[in-house]
Amino acid sequence: MQQLCNKRILLGVTGGIAAYKSAELIRLLKKAGADVQVVMTAGAMEFITPLTLQALSGNPVHHALLDPEAEAGMGHIELARWADLVLVAPATANFIARLTQGLGNDLLTTLCLATEAPLVLAPAMNQAMWRDPMTQANLERLQDLKGPQVSLLGPADGVQACGDTGPGRMLEPELIAEGIAGLFQSDILSGVRVVITAGPTREAIDPVRYISNHSSGKMGFALATAAMEAGARVTLIRGPVNLPDPDRIQCLRVESARDMLEASLQQLGECDIFIAAAAVADYRPLQTADQKIKKSAASDTLELTLVKNPDIVATVAGHEQRPFTVGFAAETQDVENYARHKLQQKNLDIIVANDVSRSDIGFNSDENAVTVFWQQSQQAFGQMSKTTLARELVRLIAQRYRAATE
Repeated sequence: MQQLCNKRILLGVTGGIAAYKSAELIRLLKKAGADVQVVMTAGAMEFITPLTLQALSGNPVHHALLDPEAEAGMGHIELARWADLVLVAPATANFIARLTQGLGNDLLTTLCLATEAPLVLAPAMNQAMWRDPMTQANLERLQDLKGPQVSLLGPADGVQACGDTGPGRMLEPELIAEGIAGLFQSDILSGVRVVITAGPTREAIDPVRYISNHSSGKMGFALATAAMEAGARVTLIRGPVNLPDPDRIQCLRVESARDMLEASLQQLGECDIFIAAAAVADYRPLQTADQKIKKSAASDTLELTLVKNPDIVATVAGHEQRPFTVGFAAETQDVENYARHKLQQKNLDIIVANDVSRSDIGFNSDENAVTVFWQQSQQAFGQMSKTTLARELVRLIAQRYRAATE
């Protein structure tokens, strides 16, 4: 079910006894990496509480058509736009009938009318209701009207809560999750766990001053978005930059090199690929003053003793839980020789090198040009936007990762 990673699933729960299965379904979707929002009908809340589904999904449960807490009170439109797929499980005969008639008399039917996302129904009802000609006619008309936008999963055949035996049971949650996963294309990094560092670090001199560099974080953020688009579960460890958190990505904010190292090591047990795109300060002050250092009237100079910061990417590459490790080399001269030296010295799988002495690429620019080195091979990427370059780099990293793990 790796295809569900990063997908936004809107789960509609209607009023049938099978509503209790929605709790397990949410757990499975979340485990696969999907973000789940839940919409319940009034009948559904008689069978299972919104609090249960809120706890499992990690999101508030929606049930009011006009929600005063939603933006402009138009919660159904917000949810309809948010979803990559709308799944109604269980879908009762009553809900199917109302949807077929185009009614929008509650939140769930309204957003089903408003969404452009695929709609999947997992029917659940008494076997006689399922066999009834009206129910079958409603399903046929719905599929005639909506075409491939609507699909059915189930129902299953078996013993029902009322004691009857026959078709009408809701499919088990595992089968529903697998069914909707099959509707999404598998991407090059589907289900792969990627950790990316981005931006500079700040090494404090005193409470108001620090040592840092000109890194904007744009390349690392572009890589995080490209990896997410490729299906990866992405954690972005971000230094202090003026960029908003990318969508659908877990972000961890850090300041210093030691903070970034600690955050990186904490991710290793859940990391398949580590991309060290951050411009980490090589040195930090030996001592940090507790108070602001005042200018001295007796001297025009200030002396600082600097010590080396830990090498984050080398530490990760040498760890017992070592992931596939990608480093970056921002150089101002002799780029290839320095990059190949770092590739070997730091035990990296790949290193991405660029010439930051050029004003048209690199730090603070929206464009970049790099050469990627691995073992005896290399590949150059000419000047292009960092967004485009990030997609090219992620494609190459995925190829090298697959080759290394096969």
